[in-house]
Amino acid sequence: MIRVRSKIVLLVAPEVVGVKLLPNNKVFKQIASISSIFPSIHEIKPNLIILDYDYLINDIEKILRRLSTNPAYKNIRICCYKNKWHSKVDPFLKALGVDHIFYAEDLEEEPVKKNIFESIGSVLDVPLLSLLAKPAH
Repeated sequence: MIRVRSKIVLLVAPEVVGVKLLPNNKVFKQIASISSIFPSIHEIKPNLIILDYDYLINDIEKILRRLSTNPAYKNIRICCYKNKWHSKVDPFLKALGVDHIFYAEDLEEEPVKKNIFESIGSVLDVPLLSLLAKPAH
């Protein structure tokens, strides 16, 4: 689950998936049309833009270069959503001005955390654990 903490957010994706809106979001706009990205930026003046990499794969470089070269967009944070990590693409996106990259696994609910004893018990063999549990005289 992605928790967004900006006042004005623009999401460029075919659908809203995995974005949890917090009470401090004053404006949240989702668009699916690539041609309406920059008119929407001028309309709502977002603090944060979230781009769906898989949806914008053919145009993302052009969009990011336009955002990074225009001084009018310098205060906008840019995030990207991707299905999985890629060794060549992710550093390239960072170089183009992406502040943070979210992956599909980030959208999953956090698993229940085990305590330290359960973690040790799952690693150690059961007979070894029983020896450790016996008091030494």
